[in-house]
Parts: sequence; C-alpha cells; structure tokens
Amino acid sequence: MATAQETKNNITLRGSTEIVSEFFSYAVNSILYQRGIYPPETFERKKKYGLQMLVTADHGLNTYLSQVLMQLSGWLMQGALQKLVLVITSAATQEPLERWTFDIQPDCQAQTQEEVVQKPQKEIMSEIQAIIRQITASVTFLPMLEEACTFDLLVYTNLESSVPQEWEESDPRYITDQAEVRLRSFTTKVHKVDTMVAYKQEM
Repeated sequence: MATAQETKNNITLRGSTEIVSEFFSYAVNSILYQRGIYPPETFERKKKYGLQMLVTADHGLNTYLSQVLMQLSGWLMQGALQKLVLVITSAATQEPLERWTFDIQPDCQAQTQEEVVQKPQKEIMSEIQAIIRQITASVTFLPMLEEACTFDLLVYTNLESSVPQEWEESDPRYITDQAEVRLRSFTTKVHKVDTMVAYKQEM
C-alpha cells in the first residue's frame, strides 16, 4: 500500500506535462462556456476534478483545441512554453474584451524525463479545482458580453523554439482601459501555473 501511495505522489516531467495540458483543456472549455462564446447546448457534462465540467461537443472546436494542446505538450516537455493566453474579442470590431493569461514557470530542476519530484496528486487536483471554481464564479465580476464574440489562443515560447508553419505571428491583443483579477495558481512541483484575467472596464 505504501508503494502504491508513493507511486501516486511521484511526478515526472511527462506526468506534469499531462496534468498541465489537461488543465488547459478544461480551463479553456470552461471559459468558452461561462462567457457564452459558444451556445450552451453545444457543451456536454463531464466529471473531472470532483466537479461537473462542461466540455464542447463541437467537432471543429475539438479538433482545433486538440491540435493546439498537442503542440503545447511538446513545448512543455522541452521547457519552452512560457504563457498561454485566451483572448475574447468583439466579432464586429475585433476589439479585445477579455484576456485570460496562464503563466507557466518551471518549479524545480526536474526538467528531464527521468527525474522525479514528490507531491500528492490529490493536492494538485484540489489546487486545480479551486481555479476552475474561480473561472465559474467569474461571471459575478466580469462585465456581461452583450455582443457576439470570438476567441483566439496566443502562445508565448522561448525564442529558439520551432513553430509549426501553419501558426501565425500575432500582436499581444492587449486591452485598453483594463482591470485585472489574479486567480489562484497550482504547481506540480515541476511546472507552476499562475492564472489572471484582464477585462475592459465599463466606462
């Protein structure tokens, strides 16, 4: 039993990459649902992190997110991923209205596949659960999006990282007259993820 528990607490670079990539998937889905970017009927319920999560059933969106997350996983393994940003923009004017930022930092020296750090998975899941709850509660303080909106995913990597040919350079899509709210963070002891949302203040 002690051996099984110890194995559950062992976190490798690959294991951490899987945890962080999966978190990004659920966090992005949660934001798209909570902010009404896609119709609610295009989402289905799934149990994760001890919560009832909503994930898209839209084939095109699923394909896009899977491709992005596969690339992010590769960059996480290389220690090259610095930041993932979800930008919500007005469909009519292309003005950025919200900017959800996930900062990624290496949290220890376990940057090879063989090295192992110790942290109970239950503790990691609890930290992630707290962030997802905050995303769900964000509707209480974020301004209502009263117009049709679209979203983009921006990825920040090290300069030396190779980027797929089909990916495009983008400006940072900063928001004018913005307010910021810092959400919780989580760490696997290999990667640390800090979360923040910036939004356009109502004048």
